Amino acid sequence: MTTNVLWLDDIAVGDRFRTATYDLGADAIVDFATEWDPQPFHLGEDSAKDTFFGGLAASGWHTAAITMRLLVTTGLPLATGIIGASIELAWPSPTRPGDRLHVELEVTDVRPSRSDPRRGFITATYDTLNQHGEVRQHTTARLLAFTRP
Repeated sequence: MTTNVLWLDDIAVGDRFRTATYDLGADAIVDFATEWDPQPFHLGEDSAKDTFFGGLAASGWHTAAITMRLLVTTGLPLATGIIGASIELAWPSPTRPGDRLHVELEVTDVRPSRSDPRRGFITATYDTLNQHGEVRQHTTARLLAFTRP
C-alpha cells in the first residue's frame, strides 16, 4: 500500500490513477462462484460451455471485488480509505480465466459537503480492463473523502 496518501484537498477533476495488475485463473473463478454466485457459467468449463457465455466466466461480483482490491492496494490512495456513497456498475464483457486485470480511474467531480466542511465527495469513473484493453467492468462511483486535518 502506498505511503503517499491524498486528502479531498489534494484531488482535482481530471486526476487519473492506474492500478497494478491482477492475474485471474480458472480455479479462483470457480472458488469465488462456489461460495458467492453458484451459477453454471461460473462453476466450470463443462457446465459453462452451453450457456449464454459459451465458456467459463467470472461472476460480475468477483470482478467488482478484484476491482476494489486493486483500487485499495495500488489505485486511489485516499487517506481515510475508499468509502463508497453510491455506485453504478456495468459489465460490458465477461471476465475470463487468464485475464490480467487492471483499473484506470478518472476523477470527474470534487464537491465539498454543504453540511460539514471537513468532508466532501469525489465522483470517479473507472474501467477494469484486461490485457487486451477489453473493458470487463465500467464503474461510476461517488466516494466520501475528508479534508486534511
